[in-house]
Amino acid sequence: MTPESSAELIRQALMTTFWLSLPLLAVGFVAGIVISLLQIVTSIQDPGFGTVPRLAAFLGAMLLFLPMILRVLMTYTTKLLGDFTPYAR
Repeated sequence: MTPESSAELIRQALMTTFWLSLPLLAVGFVAGIVISLLQIVTSIQDPGFGTVPRLAAFLGAMLLFLPMILRVLMTYTTKLLGDFTPYAR
């Protein structure tokens, strides 16, 4: 395995990780902004008021995006482990 092919393998793994985590991070970001705005408007400073809805948003996003995440992971793993000839050189 050449250094270029190992660098490409690592790049593909990192890009796959990025694209899999992006929807969950976006939902967490939007939920955090909305909850923070609600806390500012209502002057509620209770930490539970911010934590519970964010966790619920992450859970909902995980349930919503789980089929897509599993499909991408299965495709990536099948492509990676399906043919070892590029890695044996």
